[in-house]
Amino acid sequence: MRICQVEDAWSMENVRINTRPEPQPGAGQVRLRMKASAINYRDLLVPLRGYGSRMKALPLIMLSDGIGTVESVGEGVKNLKIGDRVCPLFFQTWISGEPNKKRLSLSLGCELDGTMADLMVLPEEGVALAPGHLDDMEAVSLPTAAVTAWRALATEGCVMPGDKVLVQGTGGVSLFALQFAKMLGAFVIVTSSSDEKLARVRRMGADETINYRMVPEWGKRAREIAGSDGVDHVVEVGGQGTLPQSLRAVRTGGTISMIGVLAGGNMDVPLGPIVTRHVRLQGITVGNRDDFVKMTRAIEQHMLHPVIDRVFAFEELHVALDYLSSGKHFGKICIMH
Repeated sequence: MRICQVEDAWSMENVRINTRPEPQPGAGQVRLRMKASAINYRDLLVPLRGYGSRMKALPLIMLSDGIGTVESVGEGVKNLKIGDRVCPLFFQTWISGEPNKKRLSLSLGCELDGTMADLMVLPEEGVALAPGHLDDMEAVSLPTAAVTAWRALATEGCVMPGDKVLVQGTGGVSLFALQFAKMLGAFVIVTSSSDEKLARVRRMGADETINYRMVPEWGKRAREIAGSDGVDHVVEVGGQGTLPQSLRAVRTGGTISMIGVLAGGNMDVPLGPIVTRHVRLQGITVGNRDDFVKMTRAIEQHMLHPVIDRVFAFEELHVALDYLSSGKHFGKICIMH
């Protein structure tokens, strides 16, 4: 079978297409015929060994997002049948409950081989049914970015109708956050440096937008838009470069979901306001199987469709990663198998 893996040494140049023997399912496992994969920012770091010693020894099959159909099942599989369309889950051992070291120790495309393969064998609990109304390219975008946004807003954030949510940017997580926040009844403010992208999020339902290049003090502006004390929840994807403005935007007692560090990974920000204003700074690393199942039920109920930017061929992973790195995308970037 075809695979695309990091081999020989940690570098982007060593991401290559190769072959491996076809895997066979054991007891409690299913074999998937993979239909598509999708890429995330972490996939730019993986070939550089960006997650350190915890990563699987080379060779490592790339990517964490995938969708496939169940092709065969091992003994003892109870809830899946041949032909079911499923997504492999980001964390293979975080089924339910709160995160702990063990549950966050095995993710696809990092500690475990990922989805860039013609076939995958996984435990039955390591996959979940994809929403029936989505095509493969829409469904493949769900396991990482969508679950991250859902965990931030629904599971951890408990966003309610009338809450005010600030979303940074227009990448995969951010657009899912906009869609989920609107689904939950929130008032949503979106920031971007592109007026064209801001016009697109307004068409998606954003209530207000801010061009942060035109308005450098966008935290103050978001606070003015929200009225009263500020926004209830910030979806923070920038890190060091954006957190000071997020702290200006968020209300006393509000929540900042720390999802990414695209603008710097160090904590060179004033900590006093976090304490004196009782702000909850919540780290988010995707979510568990229960999050995925609850999220897909909501997606089906509301007939939500993810935003897909471009679809590349299996052989074009390098091109797709370069495109992701450019920041030109609006929504998810997918790979057709």
